[in-house]
Amino acid sequence: MTVDPCGDQTGTRPPPAPAADLAARLDRIPVATPTHRRWVGVLGALFVFDLVDLNSFAYAAPALRAEWGLSIGAVGAVTSAAFVGMFAGAIVGGRLSDRFGRRPVLLGAVVFFSVCSLLSALSWDAWSLGVLRVLTGFGLQATTGVLLVWVSEMFPRSLRGRYQALLLAVGLAGIPIAAWLARIVVPLGPGSWRWVFVVGALGAVVALVAWRTVPESVRWRAAQGRPADPRDERLVARMEAEARARLGTELPEPVADTPVPQGRPADLLRGAMLRRTVVASTACVFLILSFYGFSSWVPTLLVERGYTTAESLTFASVLAVAAVPGALLVAPVVDRVDRRAVILVLQTLSAGLLLAFGLVTDPVAIAVTGFLAAMSMQATVPVLYTYIAEVFPLHLRGLGSGVANGSGRLAGVAGGLLVAATFAGLGLTAVYVFLAATALLLGLVMAVFGERTTNRRLEDIERG
Repeated sequence: MTVDPCGDQTGTRPPPAPAADLAARLDRIPVATPTHRRWVGVLGALFVFDLVDLNSFAYAAPALRAEWGLSIGAVGAVTSAAFVGMFAGAIVGGRLSDRFGRRPVLLGAVVFFSVCSLLSALSWDAWSLGVLRVLTGFGLQATTGVLLVWVSEMFPRSLRGRYQALLLAVGLAGIPIAAWLARIVVPLGPGSWRWVFVVGALGAVVALVAWRTVPESVRWRAAQGRPADPRDERLVARMEAEARARLGTELPEPVADTPVPQGRPADLLRGAMLRRTVVASTACVFLILSFYGFSSWVPTLLVERGYTTAESLTFASVLAVAAVPGALLVAPVVDRVDRRAVILVLQTLSAGLLLAFGLVTDPVAIAVTGFLAAMSMQATVPVLYTYIAEVFPLHLRGLGSGVANGSGRLAGVAGGLLVAATFAGLGLTAVYVFLAATALLLGLVMAVFGERTTNRRLEDIERG
């Protein structure tokens, strides 16, 4: 008897089917199966620690300012350092996943960022922490980018968006976990902030479970032009059986696809693909400037508004809870309504709420407007991430998604410095005007220049 990463146990090995046929059979499965839901649990747990680590510095920053005497500019520099690593991780991780497979890059990246997070807990000044945040950011974004691509390739087309949203809802629990952990631990005394980074390192434990649970992408393997792996045959057969049992009927016949010609990375900058690359990259730039500009700076800016470190972390913890309902809010509509329209509505709402958050002074009003702003921006994230993983051809999907996400992370480098400079030169209100403008621009770019991808086969999107 053998045990494989698909979770299948069998004493026989059927002859391998052609890889392209397996991809077509995978695409005809119209419902989510127990196997899909098991993957959501494991990948969601990976994403929890990804987001704990991603947000750890934001919640530790007020204590670090007091302990190390850091200026607002120094906080911005360390925040930007993580985005430098994310830029490289998005592109390098995406390209490696196109060449060597989604699974090994995904799990290797989790182990890498976990080790770097643990080392961050041992940092002794802003420089050492900055270097470690660059390396951590590299692993974090490689994990996120490849994970979302994997989901787009292995889930039914009519449910891709919904399960991206559910996956993100599970993972986004990492934000309130980081916030509440910081709220409890950081005020305990000097050096207590280090435990926030230690918790972020626990993703390596989940990676061991994922190694036995998460298989290679069948679509990626089909694109390599090699005979199908017998494990893929067993995986697809089991999922077909699960789908038949749920539906009570036979599945539709698989639709054979003409192989899509392999291309080169330069194809992302040519013809119609150039438009997709520019639109996806621009959308990611505005997402990072607004979304992370808000979430990363809330604790520090609230201190500047006169709240204590403990009070600012309490506010930030309340706002962080919005992450999960935000992703769940969009799940029922993401596969039924044009993704472009959903993003426009959510980002217009986000812009208005960000302005309100910056203008109100009552603590209750701050909490309510901040919570709603965070929720609407979080609801946008799974929709945009689903879109990005859909618009690039399979053989360049990892790299294309990496270029788009990497552009956003590179903007995050400038974003941290821009928020600091805007605050220093124009004041607190100007910061929220800036954040609101970038949120609205994201919605407009997608509405005007984006492509329709909702409920379309990846192969049809690829052909234009």
